[in-house]
Order: sequence, then structure tokens, then C-alpha cells
Amino acid sequence: MTTTVTPPAAARKNTAQEGKFLTFALGKEEYGLEILKVREIIGYMNITAVPRTPPFVKGVINLRGQVIPVIDLRLRFGMEPADITEQTCIIVAEINQNEKTFNAGLIVDRVQEVLDINAEDIEESSHLGSAVQSDFILGIGKIGSSIKILLDIDRVLGGVHLNETASENTPS
Repeated sequence: MTTTVTPPAAARKNTAQEGKFLTFALGKEEYGLEILKVREIIGYMNITAVPRTPPFVKGVINLRGQVIPVIDLRLRFGMEPADITEQTCIIVAEINQNEKTFNAGLIVDRVQEVLDINAEDIEESSHLGSAVQSDFILGIGKIGSSIKILLDIDRVLGGVHLNETASENTPS
């Protein structure tokens, strides 16, 4: 008779989270986004405003014929807006909402690097306590003496109907 040992849920969860992350900064804070969600990184460009959208939805861009909604992550996280600099860029990420997949642009202060983060270097966000809304955090990456907040970008943008902003997914 063979006995199967199943690791605790937390261990399974962190193992699934390990991998490559694109790291970027918003002010002094550093974040990570699963590299498989990143489609491309582009320089900051003119954004066309869309009426009656939340303040963090800056508008849309036309990227090679595809209309893409653009989100200011600083504003989405309740941070102060920042001036656009030469380092400001837009990360085009694949978003899953309501069983639809589409691209969205994320305005960040600067992109840093791609890191390979092992499961043992990722702490669960539940360690932050119940006073911190952490449902959009995959985990906390420990890289040397620094910390990277690893984001679940689908949940960061949860509740915002971005696929209705992008023309390719607008219902007819």
C-alpha cells in the first residue's frame, strides 16, 4: 500500500508562485508582476481620456491597431500622482476578467529587472495581518535585504470593468 503525502496548503501555494517576476517601482516601493502576464514594455505615450471612468483609469492608447485601457497604478493604490519622467513607462499586461482575456497598460515610475524568485523566498501576504487589504498580493518576495510586493494583477484591477473600455471586447 502506497501512502501519498500532501504538502500543507501554504507550501503548495508558494510553490505555485515561484518563478520569474518583472520588478518595477512606484516611488520608493518595489513591486513584482508575473512575467507570464507581461506582453511588452513601452515608453510613456499620449493617452486619450475616456469620460466617466475612475480617476486611476487614465484612458486608452492605440498600440499597433489595438485599443488598450491604461491604468495609473499609483492612483489605483491611493498614492500621490507623480510627474512623468524619462523612466516612466507602460507595462502592457494580460488581464483576465469575467472569463475574458485582454491587454491593459499599467503606468509605473520605472521598470527595474526580471527576477527569478524561489518559493522559499516568498512569504504569504496573510502575514501582513487582517488590517491590511492584501487580497491582490500574491506574496512578499525577499530578495537579499529588499522586499518586492508580488501582485496578482487580475485582482489589482478587480471590480474595474476594463474590458468594456477596450474596443475589441465591447459588446455589440
